[in-house]
Amino acid sequence: MDGVKPLKVAVLGCGSVGSQVVRLLREQAGDLTARVGAPVELVGVAVRRLEVTREVEVPEHLLTTDAHALVTREDVDLVVEVIGGIEPARGLILAALESGASVVTANKALLAEDGPTLFEAAAKAGRDLYYEAAVAGAIPILRPLRESLAGDRVTRVLGIVNGTTNFILDKMDTTGAGFSESLTEAQDLGYAEADPTADVEGFDAAAKAAILASLAFHTRVTASDVHREGITEVSAADVASAADMGCVVKLLAICELREGPDGEEAVSARVHPAMIPASHPLASVREAYNAVFVESEAAGQLMFYGPGAGGAPTASAVLGDLVTIARNRLAGARGAGESAYTQRPVLPMGETRTRYHVAAAVDDKAGVLAAVAQAFAEHGVSIQTVRQEGRGDDATLVVVSHEASDAQLAATVTHLQGMDIVREVTSVMRVEGGHE
Repeated sequence: MDGVKPLKVAVLGCGSVGSQVVRLLREQAGDLTARVGAPVELVGVAVRRLEVTREVEVPEHLLTTDAHALVTREDVDLVVEVIGGIEPARGLILAALESGASVVTANKALLAEDGPTLFEAAAKAGRDLYYEAAVAGAIPILRPLRESLAGDRVTRVLGIVNGTTNFILDKMDTTGAGFSESLTEAQDLGYAEADPTADVEGFDAAAKAAILASLAFHTRVTASDVHREGITEVSAADVASAADMGCVVKLLAICELREGPDGEEAVSARVHPAMIPASHPLASVREAYNAVFVESEAAGQLMFYGPGAGGAPTASAVLGDLVTIARNRLAGARGAGESAYTQRPVLPMGETRTRYHVAAAVDDKAGVLAAVAQAFAEHGVSIQTVRQEGRGDDATLVVVSHEASDAQLAATVTHLQGMDIVREVTSVMRVEGGHE
């Protein structure tokens, strides 16, 4: 392609993902040129420190600590942001767009907190902002929601979007180990950080849920709108009880359209551990893999599965976006921007309808079952199944409810905890993915 002006790329960050982006840009330069229709030239990599050993060797002349100067260069056409966090990433992306560059980002936290600001800046500049790598690593899920299903009506997105927690829960299920033991194994294998809070407390999954809900339902949803619970309270007994029901425990991101109190459609977005039937497609997602299950009116049920993290898989998604925005740049066109025309309200968790699995240590005497059933009835919650395990001091009552509002179910559990015949409510977990 002699005589074709190259498209110049700046990369912000050279960690596990950034280094793989740099590697792929250099190793696949010929293929990228053929796919884009013009050479794609890496002209700079912004890092915090120059004197650091990196996974991939980067020529010294490409490295800089002045990220702002790099993204505002007049000759930079495309910027890849993989530094993460809110600042300085937000300021750098805005500066890049204002300077005329299109942007690819993998920054789920920033998109979930302040995506509208970025989308508005991209629209004002007439540039692209793509972010496939922000959710589920290499799995192509955002573009199908934004483009492939643009003519359909998505009603529900149910996903395992955090590999660390899936690895931990999978180990608890397959080995009978407890949470702490499984977390330690995940850390030893590099699946969990030394500080695993963002993963095990659900912050990472909540940010991804906000992005998925925004795309699926054309409504602005932020991370603060997403109800969030982590997996630190999930016990080996919970996992064993799920197995007795023919279920497994997964940390799920659940985004769905629901009827609001006023009868109008509303969005429900939540992240929490839940029991799902072993027959559900998500139940078979093992180790640190991710999967997203989408339900829509015309297409029906779709499942997207694959590695949800890691330098090379995430870099694959980044490069896919880079090729797209590079083609748009050459064509003088702009891809799909933000679609937030519905402005549906986001339901508080108490108004979300779900099912509960409740296990309680109870007195082993006549009338206990009737009293427990009455407690459920008083709060408008119907019982689906009930069973008693053990006798005497070891008697445990296990109840699975029909669908009710989360507030009704929470009130029922509080009622049970105050009953003389209930010694302890030992486990409370939501049940998802099955049919009543």
